Amino acid sequence: MSANRYPLEVDVAIVGSGPTSAAYARILSELAPEARIAMFEVGPSISNPPGAHVKNIGDPAARAAAQRASEGPGAGAATVNSPGEVKAGTRQARPGTFLLTEGYAADGEDGLPVAAMSSNVGGMGAHWTGACPRPGGAERIGFLDDLDALLAEAERLLGVTTQAFEQAPLPQKVRELLAAQVDQDRVAEYRVQPMPLAVHRRPEGQLVWSGADVVMGEATRNNENFTLFDNSLVRRVLTDGAAASGVELSDQLTGQQYQVAARCVVVGADALRTPQLLWASGIRPEALGRYLNDQAQVVFASRLRGVEASQGAGAPGAGLSEQSGVSWVPYTDEEPFHGQIMQLDASPVPLADDDPVVPGSIVGLGLFCAKDLSAQDRVEFDDQVPDFYGMPSMRIHYRLSEADHQVIERAKQQIVRLGHAVGDPLDERPFVMPPGSSLHYQGTTRMGTADDGTSVCSPDSEVWQVPGLFVAGNGVIPTATACNPTLTSVALAVRGARRIAEKLNNSLLMSKSDNRMSE
Repeated sequence: MSANRYPLEVDVAIVGSGPTSAAYARILSELAPEARIAMFEVGPSISNPPGAHVKNIGDPAARAAAQRASEGPGAGAATVNSPGEVKAGTRQARPGTFLLTEGYAADGEDGLPVAAMSSNVGGMGAHWTGACPRPGGAERIGFLDDLDALLAEAERLLGVTTQAFEQAPLPQKVRELLAAQVDQDRVAEYRVQPMPLAVHRRPEGQLVWSGADVVMGEATRNNENFTLFDNSLVRRVLTDGAAASGVELSDQLTGQQYQVAARCVVVGADALRTPQLLWASGIRPEALGRYLNDQAQVVFASRLRGVEASQGAGAPGAGLSEQSGVSWVPYTDEEPFHGQIMQLDASPVPLADDDPVVPGSIVGLGLFCAKDLSAQDRVEFDDQVPDFYGMPSMRIHYRLSEADHQVIERAKQQIVRLGHAVGDPLDERPFVMPPGSSLHYQGTTRMGTADDGTSVCSPDSEVWQVPGLFVAGNGVIPTATACNPTLTSVALAVRGARRIAEKLNNSLLMSKSDNRMSE
C-alpha cells in the first residue's frame, strides 16, 4: 500500500469530471468545506486549468494532441472533420470523442451508430458548444418546485451569459430575420433570442469557451480537502449492506487495483457509462439503462445576404470570433424542436464546406427534436464480453417511433423555412444527422418521485434502495427534451450536492456534540 497514490478513505467519492461532477465538487466545497472529496477520471488531464475547453488552446498541434488524448480507445482513428464526411455516411467520431466499435445497433433497429463518448478531465465539457438554454413546456420536470432556482444556480456555476456577442453586428441581423419568421404567435420567453452560453473572457480580453474548469471554480481548486485523480478507472461501487461504502478502482498508469472507502458516492460518468458502472456493481434497478433518448438533429446552412468582407474579422487561433454568434429558437409544445442557430466560426463543430468565407456570414441551422420516450429504448450490458476498459460491453436498443418520424418531418420543413428567411441556402435539402449525433443522450438513470420501476433515483438524485449513492449527468433527466441538456443536468446536480452537504454537516454536528458530551 506504500505505492498507493489514492486515499484510503474520503467523505465523498466522485466518479467522472464533467460539468455535473464538477458541480458536486463545487457545491460541496462551498457548503461542506471540511468534507474530504476525491474525484476519479478514467482519462488524462489535457488542459490547464484541468477541465478547460480544448478549443481554447491556441496552438493547433497542441489542440489536436489534447483531442487525441481524449479519444480513449478511439485514439488515432480518423475523425469527422467536415460536414461532407457526415453526409456521406462516414461512421466516424468528432475530434476528441470515440464511438462504440460494436453493439451500437441491433438488427432491424435504428440504433445509435454515432453515439460518442470522451475520456478526459472535463468530460464532454472540454468539447461542447457551450449552449445552456432553459427547458420550457413539457421539457420541464414538473415535480421539482424549485427547478427555476436550481437553474439559476446552474447558470452561476457555468457562468452563463446572453451578452457575449451583443456588440457584434451579424448575430442581431440573424435574429431579426429568424424572428420575422417565427415570433408572431409566441409569448416573449419563447421568441428568438441570444443563446445563453457558457463562455467567458480571459484577462487579456479574449472570448473563450467555458468547461468544467469554470464549474469547479476557485472554491474547488483552492479546497485543500479536494483531490482530482486522472487516469483512474472506477470499476465498481462498493456497498456495505444496502448503502454505498466506497469505490474499487484501477490505476490506468500501473494497472494496480485499489479500494477507497467513502460515506457517499457520486457517479457522474455519462448516460452510457454511468448505468454501466452501476450494472457492474450489481446495482440493477428495473429502469437502469432504459428510457434512453437522443435528440434527432436536422441541419441546414445558409449564407447571409449583403455581408461585405469589411464586416468580418479573422477567426481567432483559439476561442470565438466576435463577429459570430449563437441564436436560439426555443422549444414549444406546439413545435417540439429546439433551434440552435450557429454562425460558422462560433461552432467547435464544422458546419459548412465553404472556404474562404466572411467570418459569421455562413449560418448553420440545427433543429433538435424531442424523443418519443419508451422503456424499450435502452442500453444493455453483457457481463461475458468486456469492452476496451474491461467493463461489461454495451448493447444499444433504439428505435425511432412513428411519432418521432412525424416530428422530424416537421422539423425539416421548418428548417428550410428558417434557412430561406436567413439567406441563400447552401443546399436545397436539409440533412438528418445519424442517430447519436446530438451527443445529448438522456434518461438511463432517470429521476422520479417514487421507486416504482420507472426511475433509478429520487428527486435528490439518490439511487433508490442504495442510500449514499447518487447519480449525475444527462441520464438523470426524466423528460423528453429538445434543448441542450447540460444546464438542466447541472441544476439537478446542485440539488443532489446540497443533499449530500446536508447529510455531512448534520453528521459533523452530531459528532461534535458527542465529543462535547464525552468531555
